[in-house]
Amino acid sequence: MKPARTVLICHHDEPLNRFGLARWLASFTELAAIVVIHEPQGRLVKRVRREMRRVGVFRFLDVLAFRLYYKLMLAARDRTWSEAKLAELERSYADVPASCRVVSVASPNGADILRELRHLQPDLILARCKTILRPEIFETASRGTFVMHPGICPEYRNAHGCFWALANRDLSRVGMTLLRIDAGVDTGPVYGYFGCGYDERTESHIVIQNRVVFDNLDALRDRFEEILRGEARTFDTSGRESRAWGQPWLTAYARWKLRAGKGNG
Repeated sequence: MKPARTVLICHHDEPLNRFGLARWLASFTELAAIVVIHEPQGRLVKRVRREMRRVGVFRFLDVLAFRLYYKLMLAARDRTWSEAKLAELERSYADVPASCRVVSVASPNGADILRELRHLQPDLILARCKTILRPEIFETASRGTFVMHPGICPEYRNAHGCFWALANRDLSRVGMTLLRIDAGVDTGPVYGYFGCGYDERTESHIVIQNRVVFDNLDALRDRFEEILRGEARTFDTSGRESRAWGQPWLTAYARWKLRAGKGNG
């Protein structure tokens, strides 16, 4: 039987996805293309303005303070962890075949990408990106376009769900949701929940949200194969609280680490 045809959408500056996850996806599907996003500076400015409107000026200063703290105190260690994980993936999975197209874009929603996807006719698209995809894009895959959301949905939708579950001491909801994209933000049908082992006293939320994906690759492969065969069931989320979260705050980070250090649930 011919393997399912897939497309990966990811950012250029996230090598775990661009190179590691691509190898994994190519190990059990025909990876037809990798769409690599190089976002213009203007996109970041829009994202900043949107977050400022969402939380207000004073709370946005809390967001900026955490970003500075992360860059100075955590980023180098996280980069070392990511490099080690990528090396592990490169040992475990063969290189992406030369037949796989690599398409660099400023946005995954452009007309050129839509034409490319319609030409490729993928069975499944895996979106590892911050950009909300247009319906015309995510509907090109016959089995759907999927995200591995770092957070348990619907309680931790939008950004940094693992961080907020940890900060809220909602430890049973530190995990990843596999869902099919629909017109909302992390509101589509849920095809699985995945957790992992982690050390919240020493690991950052970035490492933990990477773990919930990369520590579950075997189980995720099995689930995607069920989806591609049309055999996967979805999870009923009706009646559960649904909330969208945003960027991490330094005050929330400090509270999380203090309570984690004391061993308080």
